[in-house]
Amino acid sequence: MTGSAVKKTGLAKGMALLACVIGISLLHYLTPLRLAMLHDIFQRLYYIPIILAAYWFGFRGGIGCALLVTFCYAPHILFQWGGHIAMEMEKYLEVILYNVVGGITGMLSQQERTRREQLEETAKGLEDSYRQLRSQSELIIRIEEQLRRAERLSALGELSAILAHEIRNPLASIRGTAEILMGDGAAANRDEFLEILVKESDRLNRVVEDFLRMARPEPAVKKECDINYELANIVMLLSAQAQGEEVELDFAPGEIPAVTADPEKLRQAFMNIILNGIQASAPGGRVQVTTSFDSQSRSIEIRFCDNGPGIAAEAIGKIFEPFFTTKGSGTGLGLSITRKILEGHGGTLEVESAPGEGACFRVRLPA
Repeated sequence: MTGSAVKKTGLAKGMALLACVIGISLLHYLTPLRLAMLHDIFQRLYYIPIILAAYWFGFRGGIGCALLVTFCYAPHILFQWGGHIAMEMEKYLEVILYNVVGGITGMLSQQERTRREQLEETAKGLEDSYRQLRSQSELIIRIEEQLRRAERLSALGELSAILAHEIRNPLASIRGTAEILMGDGAAANRDEFLEILVKESDRLNRVVEDFLRMARPEPAVKKECDINYELANIVMLLSAQAQGEEVELDFAPGEIPAVTADPEKLRQAFMNIILNGIQASAPGGRVQVTTSFDSQSRSIEIRFCDNGPGIAAEAIGKIFEPFFTTKGSGTGLGLSITRKILEGHGGTLEVESAPGEGACFRVRLPA
């Protein structure tokens, strides 16, 4: 509502109150004194404009209207009723009560109006803050989306560069070998060069297969799975390779419940970790696999510990990244795929290591 409209509304209310007071006063002056009951009713009617004035205009309105009523009603008491204090005490007290009611009602109304204005101002401030916060939140969401898009593009570029590097090496070997075979002096070593071609082709195929396995994992076929049984089979399967490397492979199963999982994928994950331990251990080393059950967290813990050279501190944070490897012959995708498999089963894969003290991979799976 505009300022002029407020002024017009206030003026209309004031005129209505003035007309009401004058009308009630005329009823007093024009009604015969013998009709005392009607005068008592008119006397009470004065409270209506007083209370309305206090409600509309606050303390000043209530007191102002009460004084106007006093000014209009006093001559009626003094001249028509004789003005004797002892005889008209009730009417004098009523006039005093007009002013008390007008003042108190006006003060309470003004306090309520002030409190309402403060609440409206606070609500307006909160609404402005909410609008600003929503605008900032939308801006943050847009910025985060742009950052995620940039991170995905950056990760894709980095992954493509690493993949190109991994593919380029065997391709260079294949090309070099092919060029040698095309030469005149390669007949004597033909079988050796063909073996190099096969080996580098297998290496290239392994890189591509690992990359596809990581990028597009096959859907898991979950069923009840005995972790101890699967680990025992893997240890037995890899024991010959461990003996060939002069590494002791030990399995200490604990009492654990069965889990719902994809046995084939878990075998792949566990085999990757154990093979890493065997390859990291020196002759005379040891790889130990243990299982246990945590009743509080309702999870199964599998530990794969070796006493190899350990992992450097700067490599710990990168060990699960695709294509990161400290071995010359590895693709660097084994642990990345392993972690993805375990996370797909609601589990976790962590590593603890220090240079010269071996490494311990800890797997947790929900029971």
